[in-house]
Formats: sequence, C-alpha cells, structure tokens
Amino acid sequence: MMNKNTRVLVSVLGIVFAMGALAFASVPLYDLFCRVTGFGGTTQVSDSLPEKQFDRQITIKFNADTSNQLPWSFEPEKRSVEVNVGGQGLINFIAQNKASAPVTGTAVYNVTPLKAGQYFHKTQCFCFAEQTLKPGESMNMPVAFYIDPAIMEDRGMEDVSTITLSYSFFKAETKELDEALEAFYNAE
Repeated sequence: MMNKNTRVLVSVLGIVFAMGALAFASVPLYDLFCRVTGFGGTTQVSDSLPEKQFDRQITIKFNADTSNQLPWSFEPEKRSVEVNVGGQGLINFIAQNKASAPVTGTAVYNVTPLKAGQYFHKTQCFCFAEQTLKPGESMNMPVAFYIDPAIMEDRGMEDVSTITLSYSFFKAETKELDEALEAFYNAE
C-alpha cells in the first residue's frame, strides 16, 4: 500500500504526463477539428462531387500572395468565377520560379468569410503537397472545388453570396513558413 506522499507524487506525475501528451497532440487534434468543422476558414477535402446541384450561385474570388523569401510569381488565371451550389468549380493558379536555382514552396490557404469553410470542398488542389519549380519554370496549379449543398439548409449562410479562396505561398522549410502556420492556427 502506498503512503500519502507516494500517492501525491504518482498523481502529480500522472497529471504532468497527461498535460505533456495533450500538449504534444494539440496541434494535430486542432488541425483535425478545423478540417472537420471548417473552423477559421479551413476548407474541406472531398473525393467526389455531390449528386445534386442547385440554382443558387455563389461568386468565388481568388487571392494569391507570395512571401518575399520565395522568388516566384503566383496568381490566379481569373480573379473570380460563379458556381452553382453543388456544381464543380475549377481555377488554375500560375506559378513561375524567377530564381536561377530550383525552389520548393508550400501554400497556406483558407476561405473567407470564415463561416464558409465548412461548406467549401476541394476535390483537387496543389496545396496538398510541396511544389518544386526549376529555374524559370512555370506551372499551372489547378484547384477543383464545390460548395456543399448543406449550405442551403444553414440560415446563417443565407447572406453569403461571395467566398474568397486565399493562398499564401512560402519557401518550404523556412522560419517564415513556420511563423505563418503558427499565426494561421492561432487566429482560428
């Protein structure tokens, strides 16, 4: 049988261990929470389009930014498109490496208004992996998406007629990318 001091020590160590495990798991759990709920403008990922399409149209605007440390030009081929709820939208972003050496970039993304994140589904996106461009190379980076028909049932989304999809490209494995990701997760 443990004496009182040993029980207190074991309890404190158990709490410290549990808090450490929770802290270690908090970023992946928070990321999962954001992806499931769309919290903070986090978009959803889907394998297929919905079966039904509606007449309600939503304007999708596109924003593209690049870090000063990434020697790329990066922009959408169009500034906006109209899509029907449940219908597929497609946009190409064009990136070009202006450096004399290969450069790898990673995109951080979200949608605004933030409440629309849970209804914005991507079926194809360059943002799922790092992108490497050779010197002077240009690349079309397509994004296929749709607006979930469940938006039609959400009274809080009746005022949404425009959604902006924003990308910020950063040079991969840099402190600036780490800071941008940290700011993104802390803003949610």
